[in-house]
Amino acid sequence: MSVNSLFKCPAKQVINNGIICFLIKGSSFMALTVPMILPVPAISQNLLTLNQAINNGFLNRKNIQAGKSDQAIRRLQTEALYKKYWPQVSVEYTYLYNPILQTSILPIGIFNSSYPPDATMSLQFGTAWSQTAGLTVTQPLFDLSIRQDINEAKLQERIAAASQAQSEYDLASTIAQTYIEISLQESKIKSAVADTNRTFISYKLLQDKFVEKRLLKSDLNKSLINHNNAVQQFTDDLSGLIEDKVYLLFLTGETAIEKSDFITDTSFLKQYKLTSSGIHPAPEAIPELQQLELQAQLTGIQAKLEQAKRLPTLGMKGFLGANQYTDKFDPAAANSWFGLSYVGIDLKFPILFGENVHKNIQVLRLNAIQYKQQKEDKSARYAKDAFTSKLKMDRVLMQLKTQEENLALSMESIEITRARVTEGQESASTLNLDEASLQSLRAEYEMNKRQLWINWLDCLKASGQLNILWK
Repeated sequence: MSVNSLFKCPAKQVINNGIICFLIKGSSFMALTVPMILPVPAISQNLLTLNQAINNGFLNRKNIQAGKSDQAIRRLQTEALYKKYWPQVSVEYTYLYNPILQTSILPIGIFNSSYPPDATMSLQFGTAWSQTAGLTVTQPLFDLSIRQDINEAKLQERIAAASQAQSEYDLASTIAQTYIEISLQESKIKSAVADTNRTFISYKLLQDKFVEKRLLKSDLNKSLINHNNAVQQFTDDLSGLIEDKVYLLFLTGETAIEKSDFITDTSFLKQYKLTSSGIHPAPEAIPELQQLELQAQLTGIQAKLEQAKRLPTLGMKGFLGANQYTDKFDPAAANSWFGLSYVGIDLKFPILFGENVHKNIQVLRLNAIQYKQQKEDKSARYAKDAFTSKLKMDRVLMQLKTQEENLALSMESIEITRARVTEGQESASTLNLDEASLQSLRAEYEMNKRQLWINWLDCLKASGQLNILWK
């Protein structure tokens, strides 16, 4: 039976696939008991393990894929920074028109004794047209800012990976909780089927006595109420199962939700031992804490990058080309080109930066302190959550043990009371009260069983051991 076909079933009626079918008409009830729910999966159903569900979510969810793309982008950005160590080559060309030539004053008395020693003359230099063409090569030799840029980019890669791991961590937690909800819901439906059969038998017994005029209508009504509640609980549980399945299909990235269905691995509930003794804290495995630690390291690298702004840079620079000077526009004029080349050391020592580097470093150091404080606070919170979850698990385990014993005793008492009512040795009201009490006890038991698994998942998540579910 697909999820879509379950949606189309009429109220209080689910057919085939081993599910009980109830026919309600006026005050007449008939229960048709068929094999227990989902003993054999339908053709369209596939077995889906928790490990498969989580890995399907990692593979298909678009937000997870987007995070992987961000990691790839960070990696490419880091690789691109290494190019800064390579020689930088450029082709340069300029063509200039000089409407007003530069004039300079020359001390002609120094070069010609016929003039007084302090004699000068104004002369114009250059031509109206000039052009330059050549190849410039720059090779960095010493520049610590490049290394710090690369270190920062590498750390950004690790931060992106930690962010991706946190997204997967949260998704895995949600998938695991939903998967467990489905497994528990399937188990709960089986109990609901048994409860409905039992309440129907009790109702049928009292109905026969009412027909024989040996029972008050109020007692029959109470029995009918118990049975109605059992039927409604069954349909509610089935509806909840469908909703959880739809949600899990969404979490795993399934696109054709209405045409898909699955069954969970029933052995899963027995695979893990739900005790607090086997869970040990491993905060270093929690991606959120890793991310805060990396962000604190990043501010340290950024502070070093700010310090590198004060350091000198050293490189080699060379030029190979030619200049042309003419008094008229003639780019190809003969005997007007003159070769030009040079190779030299290019040393730069920053003096003024246009910003307060010292203040920037102080800000970054304060940011590092903030990240460390946030990590300490988060670590303490995770430790508290893990410890609290363990306490809750131990308490719920004790409650479940008591409730299981009480359930067995209550069902035994109902069988005894039913037999005594048949023999006329017990009143119908006692049977009705026992049925209502059992329903209430069953509801509390199912709620505690669900809470136990939630506490177990919370404990795994807070202890950094959630990855045992898919690795």
